[in-house]
Amino acid sequence: MLTLDHESDVALVTQITSGLKQLVAQRKLAQGMKVPSIRQFARQHGISPSTVVEAYDRLVAEGVLVARQNTGFFVRSGIRDRQDLRDPGSTARTIDFDARWLVRRIWEGEATSIKAGCGWLPESWLDEEAIRRNLRQLANRPDGNFTSYGLPKGLEALRWTISDWLGEQEICAGPESVLLTGGANHALALVTRCLVRPGDIVLVDDPGYSVLSSHLSACGARIVGVPWGPQGPDLGQLETLLSVHKPRTFFTNPRLQNPTGASYSPATAHRVLQLADRHDLTIIEDDVSIELDTLQRRSLASLDQLRRVIYVGSFSKSISPSLRVGFIVGDVPLIEELTAIKMGMGLSSSELTERLTQEILTEGRYRKHLKGLRQRLGEALAQTCHRLEDAGLEVLLHPPAGMFVWARHPAYSDAGRLSAAAAEHGILLAPGHLFSQEPGPQPWMRFNAAFCDDPRLYEFLAGA
Repeated sequence: MLTLDHESDVALVTQITSGLKQLVAQRKLAQGMKVPSIRQFARQHGISPSTVVEAYDRLVAEGVLVARQNTGFFVRSGIRDRQDLRDPGSTARTIDFDARWLVRRIWEGEATSIKAGCGWLPESWLDEEAIRRNLRQLANRPDGNFTSYGLPKGLEALRWTISDWLGEQEICAGPESVLLTGGANHALALVTRCLVRPGDIVLVDDPGYSVLSSHLSACGARIVGVPWGPQGPDLGQLETLLSVHKPRTFFTNPRLQNPTGASYSPATAHRVLQLADRHDLTIIEDDVSIELDTLQRRSLASLDQLRRVIYVGSFSKSISPSLRVGFIVGDVPLIEELTAIKMGMGLSSSELTERLTQEILTEGRYRKHLKGLRQRLGEALAQTCHRLEDAGLEVLLHPPAGMFVWARHPAYSDAGRLSAAAAEHGILLAPGHLFSQEPGPQPWMRFNAAFCDDPRLYEFLAGA
């Protein structure tokens, strides 16, 4: 019924899911038909049952199969669109690469064994043992609270810890100025809901964080991109845009920026704050990668002391994205307004994950983990930049820290075409138009150095 290639670069799980989808699309597996059991399929194909479990679970999640207790797995009846069952790898050249495609492609684990374009750290680079250890300790504490809603602003002890950490970063803010959120994305969504009204012109980095554009578009904002270079935003362009459009808000990622890896120079930071004063501009500073930075750079919030800057942070890069713990720092009236919006959207954030984050931050091993993580990233960045250049690509800059490298292939003015070809080889790239406000093809691509150690990536790029 289905043949697996054990020598292929395509993962066995992907071969199983794609193959069964194709059989359903071709009506060789009819709706309602039972598929082989996990053990039977594993025995027939000489693979582990866990591989079959993962493949079947994905097909259940995608609505292709349905699991029936004590009976087995069956082809779901009433599958809406058989076009959805096509092998994604076979249609890669017709893929419409957009931000939603990128997110789904990564999260659903489709045919990409090399995730060079993704936006987070590998699980093996994070301190999973610290999470397990502190979960056990937290579970054994008599004062643990695992069943009630958290406080509207979030766990007070963690807000005190963040307040102390902010003091180390030269940002004067007490716990009453800190609002805990379900990650940085949640924080940006709350700030957007609070500050942006339909029709407002909002400035963003260009290229910049693609998910932010989704939040702003949902609020009806008119998004205008501020061009970026190795030193941060183009100050001449920023000044012109402020004079012409008179926006009230500017969302920016000054440190180890996603996707370019660039950071504001000190001169750029001071000039941006001067322009904010002159044009009555509120700056939302996305500083999620501060714990990955090896240089002592001051944030906009530390230079401005939260007069015009709203500060957003997260523990996803330093502890784990699974915790979904982030925070917003601002003046007290703003934090109160954001708290009301947070309660309206979901009452509270997770006190359980906030308690776990607090345990990890205060147990005494966190700084050692960060030191090792920064060193590992620095080595990966240097190697990735050199290997990309050896493969014939142009690199915007060699970042000293962080995760991202911004590069382009001289043979492709449209990185989307190259990304489509890469998808056929099980390689996920992130083409530049996903991060840009300018319409049309873009030549640049984002590379995550932590996922760029596979020689097949550079063999593909050199031969593209």
